[in-house]
Amino acid sequence: MDWDWAIETGGALTSSQRRSLTLELVSAVPRLVAGRVRVALGRRGDGRVDFTDLRLPDSALAKAAEAEARECLTPHVLAHSYRTYFFGRALSELHDVPYDDELMYVASLLHDLKLEHPTPGRCFAVTGAERAVDLAAANGATPEQTRIVGAAIAAHLTLGVSDDLGDLGFVSAGAGVDVFGAELADLDPAWVTDLLARHPRHHFKRHMIAAITQEAGAVAHGRTRWLITVGGFRQLVRFAPFAE
Repeated sequence: MDWDWAIETGGALTSSQRRSLTLELVSAVPRLVAGRVRVALGRRGDGRVDFTDLRLPDSALAKAAEAEARECLTPHVLAHSYRTYFFGRALSELHDVPYDDELMYVASLLHDLKLEHPTPGRCFAVTGAERAVDLAAANGATPEQTRIVGAAIAAHLTLGVSDDLGDLGFVSAGAGVDVFGAELADLDPAWVTDLLARHPRHHFKRHMIAAITQEAGAVAHGRTRWLITVGGFRQLVRFAPFAE
């Protein structure tokens, strides 16, 4: 399920791909449960991003992505997009995994660009990736850079992608923390509190559940429908270890 698959199929899953995702789910659930237990017991890691003198990417591409996100995203999804970047960055730095900061900033800001605007039969992660690719190309990105951005966005819904914390899995890992609480136990709780103050959740759970339900209705063979029917997506969002 790579970038070529995404643009060719629109994110529609075959029976074989559903079986593969089910196997990923079986292996992921124990890790998620173990992480939840660590959080509940207060056994937290020290992953963080130092906000002191922090400079975000400020290239023409980064600024274009910021403008697009602010224009197109609702406040709760915009804040989620920033949290996705910071969570992904914290995990990558904690595990000493290299990443392209500019491209991952852009991909994080735009990964849910079409979440609340579903296209019948075509996954929101794919349509969002296509728009992000066009924006990147129009703002000086090379073909390889546009592919990296598109692939990271299109793949962020695929279970197992976040295991590779490089450029492909960065967005998926960051979003996984914010949506499910995955890997939250690896992060410094005081830093997480600071991040949530900077980018509040705005009743994110409620809005996310409504959006994924609408997406699942529009894309019958997509990953969101599979995540809801097989993976308990809505329940995972509802019971994520955040207040809202």
